[in-house]
This record gives sequence, structure tokens and C-alpha cells, in this order.
Amino acid sequence: MGYIETLRGMIGNAPVILVRPSILILNKAGEILLVRHNDDTWGVPGGFMELGESVEEAAMREVQEEIGIKIKKLELFGVFSGKELYTKLRNGHEYHNVVIGYVCTEFEGEPKPDGVEVLEAKFYKPTELPDKTDPYLKRKIQENAQHIASLIGRK
Repeated sequence: MGYIETLRGMIGNAPVILVRPSILILNKAGEILLVRHNDDTWGVPGGFMELGESVEEAAMREVQEEIGIKIKKLELFGVFSGKELYTKLRNGHEYHNVVIGYVCTEFEGEPKPDGVEVLEAKFYKPTELPDKTDPYLKRKIQENAQHIASLIGRK
């Protein structure tokens, strides 16, 4: 049982703050790797930090588990929090996410969704994201389009 499950066993559905590392994986064409989750929404790979992990270790572990890609290098992109990152699941669990975003332009492997958390993984141009992309993520990508494009040439 992981940290979140243990915590939920103790506090039930009460709101919690969770650290959610996420990675913006960019290919050489400047496209962003998005993953389609089992709720049919698109987002970037990532997950929740477990006890004893660094944020970077959690980010790399989640990407490896969800889509089989090995991350070679991470660069901090930004830290995001606030009311827009509040989540209430159907089962009543409430989360206030602190997203620590990274950019990765150096990775190994091709995306192979795990079929459980991630059903599909595909690279998209920042200007052609799927309709069901998380609105917060879509806005952040659009706001930072020039900066994201500049990252490809800095390998």
C-alpha cells in the first residue's frame, strides 16, 4: 500500500495537500508528449510523490511506470498551486495539488501506455492539443509556448 492509500485509511476523505511532479517531455520536433488517462482527459505524465522519494525520483518513476520511458535529464519548469488545482474525486477524496513541473528533452524509449492509468500516449504540437486536454495545462502551455519552443535548441 502506498503513502496516499495509507493516509486515506487514517483520514478518510478529508482534504490533503499532495506533491504532484509532472514532466513536459519534448521531442526534437518540439512536440509535447501527452497521455490520455482512464477518465478520457489528456495531460502530461506524472503522479504523486511517495515517502522517501525526491520529487525528481517520483517524476522519473511515474513516467517509467505509466509509459515505459526512461528520463535522462530533468530541468525545473515551475511550481504551480492554487484553487485551480483542487480535485475532488467521485469517491469523495479531496486533493489540493502542488505541481512541480519539469521539462525533459533527453529520454530513452518510445511511449508504451500501461493500460491502467494511461490508455494512450502521443506527441502533439503545442498549437494542436486534443480537445480534452486539461484546461489548466492547455492554458499553461499556451502562455509558455515561446519558452517551450526555445528549450528544444538547448540540449
